[in-house]
Amino acid sequence: MSSELEKKTVCVTGGNGYVASLLIKMLLEKGYAVQTTVRDPNNEEKVSRFRDLEKLGPLKVFGANLEDEGSFDEAVAGCEFAFLVAAPMYDKSHKSDDLEKEIVQGGVQGTLNVLRSCARAGTVKRVVLTSSTAAVSSRPRRPREGAGHVLDESSWSDVEYLRSNKKLSPTQAYSISKVLSEREATRFAEENGLSLVTLVPVVAVGASPAVRVDTSVPACLSLITGDEEMMTILKGIEKASGWSMPLVHIEDVCRAEVFVAEKESAAGRYICGGLNTTVTEIAHFLEAKYPQYNVRCDCIEDHHPLKPTIFLSSEKLTGEGFEFKFKTLDEMYDDLIAYGKALGLVSN
Repeated sequence: MSSELEKKTVCVTGGNGYVASLLIKMLLEKGYAVQTTVRDPNNEEKVSRFRDLEKLGPLKVFGANLEDEGSFDEAVAGCEFAFLVAAPMYDKSHKSDDLEKEIVQGGVQGTLNVLRSCARAGTVKRVVLTSSTAAVSSRPRRPREGAGHVLDESSWSDVEYLRSNKKLSPTQAYSISKVLSEREATRFAEENGLSLVTLVPVVAVGASPAVRVDTSVPACLSLITGDEEMMTILKGIEKASGWSMPLVHIEDVCRAEVFVAEKESAAGRYICGGLNTTVTEIAHFLEAKYPQYNVRCDCIEDHHPLKPTIFLSSEKLTGEGFEFKFKTLDEMYDDLIAYGKALGLVSN
């Protein structure tokens, strides 16, 4: 392990999040000094979650808000890498009347606010922007696209298609936000001489230090838990992805974040997915492997395909030398169910 003086300092935004908290843990274990951000550093409930992580290495917590220009200056000062993980998310407990402002504009401006801080810092050698396949696969099917069509880093969600309804849904707003945030981040980085790489994870599952999880975990557990709302979201993700349910283990996401930060030749976008599957395939797998649960195979309609019709390719990432540790439903769900039990989502 390097000495304290030799440790490279990095910033991870949104430290309480599902991905960010595991990324912080991994970076500390690799010998980095980490500076992270939360909205309210005086909120003892949220800050107390960093106590265990602080035992792994130097970790500083700063207050910052995506809406506030300059609020990330202190957090990125002196950092070599900046991992932009924080993003405005739709919270079902907070019914917004203006998703365009809160999710779309908030996401774009929040990304640019952090990038401006990175540019001012003068020390940041690489920025890793965490996007989502919501920026890749939300699009109408093309006439020539048959079963097995592959989407790669050149594929983008269609903003005009997503805006075709008079009122945006949370899913549509999130997709638009991710597309526009990526494009604005790329423009800003080029204009300001920042090295920017974008990681585009598919639906992430698996255990994290976070005790408050995002949509992917309860959605992917819904076939076991019977949560109707989350089951609807799970099927909605599959439909929005072109009748495919691409999965990736969160540990592989965080490993990929570090990989593209450290690899000097990395450039552009990288899709990060370990497995292309479907809700039907997941349901049959869970029913066979976990007979102790009442797996909801009855929720699968006849039109749901057994095999994915659209494949999201991670060949660019693996071509650079990255290897996925989790490639099967067995590997992903063993960990996911244990995490669900720990969070109280799944009965013992």
